[in-house]
Amino acid sequence: MRRKSFFVLLPLSALLACMVIGAIFSIDYLKDQNRIIRDKFEGNRWAVPAVVYARPLELYTGLQLTADVLERELLLAGYRNENPVQSAGGYFRDNNSFDIITRDFVYPTGPEPSTRIKASIKANRVSTLTTADHTENLPFIRIDPAQIGSFHPLVHEDRLILTPEDVPEILKLGLIAVEDKSYFKHQGVDPIGIARALVANIKAGRTVQGGSTLTQQLVKNFFLNHERTLERKIQEAVMALLLDYNYSKEEILTAYLNEVFLGQDGSRAIHGFGLASHFYFQRDLDNLSVAQIATLIGMIKGPSYYDPRRNPKRCTNRRNTVLSVMHADNLISTQEYEEALDAPIADIATRESGLNRFPAFLDLVQQQLKDDYDENDLKSNGLKILTTLNPQTQWTVEEQLQKSYESLSKSSGNDSLQGAAIVTGRDSGEVLALAGSIQPIDTGFNRALRAKRLVGSVLKPAIYLSAIDAGYTLASPVVDRTVEIEIDGKTWKPRNFSRREYGVVPLYKALAKSYNLATVNLGLNIGLPSVIETLHELGYDSPVNEYPSLLLGAINMTPFEMSQIYQTIGSGGFYQPLRAIESVMDSNNELLTRYGLEVEQRFSPEQIFLITHAMELVMTEGTGAGYGPARKYRFAGKTGTTNDLRDSWFAGFSDNHIGVVWLGNDDNSSVKLTGSSGALRVWVDLFTQLDPNVNKPVQPADIVWKRIDDDTLEPTYSQDDGTMIPFIKGTEPQSFWQTPGRQLKKFENGARRFFDQMGNMIK
Repeated sequence: MRRKSFFVLLPLSALLACMVIGAIFSIDYLKDQNRIIRDKFEGNRWAVPAVVYARPLELYTGLQLTADVLERELLLAGYRNENPVQSAGGYFRDNNSFDIITRDFVYPTGPEPSTRIKASIKANRVSTLTTADHTENLPFIRIDPAQIGSFHPLVHEDRLILTPEDVPEILKLGLIAVEDKSYFKHQGVDPIGIARALVANIKAGRTVQGGSTLTQQLVKNFFLNHERTLERKIQEAVMALLLDYNYSKEEILTAYLNEVFLGQDGSRAIHGFGLASHFYFQRDLDNLSVAQIATLIGMIKGPSYYDPRRNPKRCTNRRNTVLSVMHADNLISTQEYEEALDAPIADIATRESGLNRFPAFLDLVQQQLKDDYDENDLKSNGLKILTTLNPQTQWTVEEQLQKSYESLSKSSGNDSLQGAAIVTGRDSGEVLALAGSIQPIDTGFNRALRAKRLVGSVLKPAIYLSAIDAGYTLASPVVDRTVEIEIDGKTWKPRNFSRREYGVVPLYKALAKSYNLATVNLGLNIGLPSVIETLHELGYDSPVNEYPSLLLGAINMTPFEMSQIYQTIGSGGFYQPLRAIESVMDSNNELLTRYGLEVEQRFSPEQIFLITHAMELVMTEGTGAGYGPARKYRFAGKTGTTNDLRDSWFAGFSDNHIGVVWLGNDDNSSVKLTGSSGALRVWVDLFTQLDPNVNKPVQPADIVWKRIDDDTLEPTYSQDDGTMIPFIKGTEPQSFWQTPGRQLKKFENGARRFFDQMGNMIK
């Protein structure tokens, strides 16, 4: 009896043990899955990239602006052209008149609500700016800034996060009607729906229906991969049940609306209805029509297959199917249904990619942010970065570089020519435009920030500024004669570009004509340490070797570093760190960092006035005078050419802007262009577009002018041989009348002509 009982109980005991172990395992498994859900769903659910904006377009009466440029700015900012204008983000252009509804935007100074305005342009200026009914003149209005890029995580997902309050009711109900009618009834998994789909698929002999609920779809996209195995399907069902148990239907639905994949923009994946609304329709979600909402709902089934831009007919048929479901469920009236069916799918607009429209500039933004923000912050926390980029200036730079490439590569026979350009605000130090390549959308090597090249004579203003700081004047004599220097057992013997010597010349002419020998002799007289100190004061912060070849630009710098040097000169001797960022806000529009203007005076206005005058002479009688347009404007700058014509530089400034242009080959071979024949031409053609007006610079109070004889370097009254030169008061020559030799002869001849004329009158 006992033996029989033992053999009966043994299998029962084993079965019971398996059940207990399975139960324990199931409990642990459920706990583990529940932890995964809660950790991710309650934490930072999505890596939301930082969004980068250009500066806002500020409109006011009298602003110099063409109608075409205004429209281009609106399109860059994602505005849509429609008649009539229906909602925020819309505009209509009638010749030179615009009807615009701006969008809400939160600036560091506070929110600015959407406003409807009328703007007219006449003679390339804003002539009127009024409210929509023309009853009130507006002194000023800001068009919300264009999104010019984002800093994405490696997967390049992008989305605009919606809250439950952001989602229109018709979208919620329409989505449920099409994708999951029992959404509010099931607990995350719908057995009846699965059975219904199974029967339909068996009858059709293929997959025609899916049994997954919205909750299961969210789990699949949010927590799991797309592996098609029984184990993964079981895990999906378990996690859907747990998700439904832990969170409300409203929370789950909102998460789905933020997570669902709805298209591709190059390498950027468009996730969520919030971003899809902007990507396809340039509208906020609450401004979409019934037809547009139905279009997006229909695309869930296959974003590429039903892409409205590539497959408009297929997309239209799918949209109409969604509309019929919404009508059958009484979500829309018969009139709304019929109007939506008639709406053209062509309302979908093609817009420029939001991933990286200006990659070189965004490279600079990211570089400057690294001092204050971790890389993960930029790629996951939804920061809002307002920058200094001026789209109009950027477009001008890009187009001029491309135009110049076509002409210069042809004239030089160099089809591998590359280049970089930077334009900054002369008074602000703001980077307005930056191009790191001849090709503006090139996301490769950013030459503006990373190409360290020999700078040549473009560095000379720093040397001559050192001389002025040491007590030299623009009329001081400088010796342009051969010099030989022993360096590490080798003889360094520089020479002029012309292979000639010019003897004793005034300091201003040595700079204007870019005489190498005069510059070397001058630099050696004032001392290399003084020159290096001046470079650092101008804003170059890297170590500099004390070699005489430095005086002829034997130092490697990037165009951006050279821009900083010229920024200090162009701003009147005030050091201003170049900045590309105005401010950073968090995802709740709270100000985190404001990048204000930093100013430190490092040279006197009088010293800068003198060096600027000499740099203006570069353009009128020096190395910049060979290109005709350069002489028509009050530009100041300096050309630069390196050995064997490997680098062509020009740096300088106009009334409002400072700019640097570099041309060269990436392999450091000869470009067969000097600074004058290459970069100067690009720069002048660019700046005549940016600053076509000529204004007289402000003269410091302690500046006096004297006419100097070009040969004797002494004061003279002669209009024939003299040049007007500015001096800092107290440094001007004190001898005002030179009579020996030629000057006496000129005086005698003048006196004789005067008395002869008087005699003729008496007769």
